[in-house]
Amino acid sequence: MRRYGKHTDEDDVRIRPNRKGNRPRTNIRPKHEDATEGFVLTVDRGRLTVLVEDRTITAMKARELGRKGVVVGDRVAVVGDLSGDKDTLARIVRVEKRSSVLRRTADDDDPYERVVVANADQLAIVTALADPEPRPRLIDRCLVAAFDAGLEPLLVLTKSDLAPADDMLKTYEPLGVPYVVTSRDELADGDAADRVRERLTDRITVFVGHSGVGKTTLVNALVPDRQRATGRVNAVTGRGRHTTTSALALPLPDAKGWAIDTPGVRSFGLHHVDPVRVIHAFPDLEPGTEGCPRACSHDEPDCALDQWVADGHAEPARLYSLRRLLATRERREGD
Repeated sequence: MRRYGKHTDEDDVRIRPNRKGNRPRTNIRPKHEDATEGFVLTVDRGRLTVLVEDRTITAMKARELGRKGVVVGDRVAVVGDLSGDKDTLARIVRVEKRSSVLRRTADDDDPYERVVVANADQLAIVTALADPEPRPRLIDRCLVAAFDAGLEPLLVLTKSDLAPADDMLKTYEPLGVPYVVTSRDELADGDAADRVRERLTDRITVFVGHSGVGKTTLVNALVPDRQRATGRVNAVTGRGRHTTTSALALPLPDAKGWAIDTPGVRSFGLHHVDPVRVIHAFPDLEPGTEGCPRACSHDEPDCALDQWVADGHAEPARLYSLRRLLATRERREGD
């Protein structure tokens, strides 16, 4: 049954009242041209700590961002109360374009990507030489993730007072990865922190490693006025206890860069990594791929890299290292 006659007018149409009193929905989003730029320091249960100029504020993600995630290292646009006073809350209305994104998956079969940090320049892979025992597979996986994300890797070997670093350094020497070796005594007197800090100058560096390797202890030495809780290695399992529960960006002294501490990881899945991009980290080998068959895995009989190395264009150890890294997606960590 028709409610209205044949010649209805707009005035005749009944409009349902808006009981909530809010504005009707629209696809037109505000531009927030007056928003202020901020740098995300940490994320905790939907609340974000953001550095705005010289003060920290608490903010939440605006609804208009939808499912777009905001992570540590993001440069964002914020509006609202930017005073930083207690019980004030601002809104993040825009996430600026990222220069880099470090991702990982829970394992190689998990298609869901987890963004670890945004806009970093360098990935510091921290591993202990003993207590807990080093796990080269994790190092390899982190290197692949760094190369894929366009980050420069830095290998930090801790607890050299418990075991020598020679064998580990020999393994990664063909990759040309810069490294720093530290001991517990050197961390205590500040020598190790000074050597690591030289590698971090004017960079945003994210620290990744297993629990118990001394990652947070090292970050505490780098930023002595911001101490985070540390734990001990379990004597039975040989694994560390998770004491860092969320990523946190900390400014280095004299504003010479940023150190981002992250929770200890038990695995580093590479489901998201395209193996084709890994070759870009080997400029001495990349030209040799021009003769490879289509979709070459670089580890098959027809791979042109074997002849490229045989002709003297690159060292055999470099090709071995490339293939070892590419194989990490096919091997589960710890195999």
